[in-house]
Amino acid sequence: MLTLRYDLLPWSETTRVLDLGCGHGRHSYEVLRRGGDVVAVDVGDDEVTAVQTMMGAMALEREYDGTRQLGAALRGDGRSLPFADETFDIVLLSEVLEHIPDDAAVLGDVARVVRPGGTVVVTVPRAWPERINWWLSDEYHNVPGGHIRIYRRRTLEARMRQAGFVVRARHHAHGLHTPYWWLKCAVGTTNDDHWLVRQYHRLLVWDIMKRPRTTRWVEALLNPAMGKSLVLYATKTA
Repeated sequence: MLTLRYDLLPWSETTRVLDLGCGHGRHSYEVLRRGGDVVAVDVGDDEVTAVQTMMGAMALEREYDGTRQLGAALRGDGRSLPFADETFDIVLLSEVLEHIPDDAAVLGDVARVVRPGGTVVVTVPRAWPERINWWLSDEYHNVPGGHIRIYRRRTLEARMRQAGFVVRARHHAHGLHTPYWWLKCAVGTTNDDHWLVRQYHRLLVWDIMKRPRTTRWVEALLNPAMGKSLVLYATKTA
């Protein structure tokens, strides 16, 4: 399940991408499939190990050219990244900043490691659906490593401008997922056995795997009004 649109990113055979807060690597794998180099970084050992394993399996299956492309995963802190200045052409920050107390420090170090004119993509939960999740359930956000803030679009864009980025495009994603999370928050975020939760989850898995035209149209209609994620594309000023 991809949150950002790769057709809005600049690509070449030498594109270098940092996937910061990679989780289990869904965006890193797509970079490799599209011919780019990627370094996936996360604070969690389990996540890094899983991404390393999957990248190795993808290379064996020739889903990307391991002799030409760089696919690497390592543990790191977004406030102090272990890379030289201006290392990357693109930095991805997908569903990361809402978890981090010092988001300004992360954006500042991202500005350091991306080249002038490079692209930064930030995705966060959209404000109004997220507020409903918080209202319905404390356990949705009030857990270790959970969401600590809700971003309004203007607030996030201001933070990015302060770090030296110019936002050039935006959209919303995952409109089908918004009601699912309202349902989860209403019945209990860990109550995966609830009949409605199981049925809705089956629908989402089917949609991700099959990508039928009908649900693609439905989500395209839902995204502007109730897409769960806000996606911003920005350029680092010279």
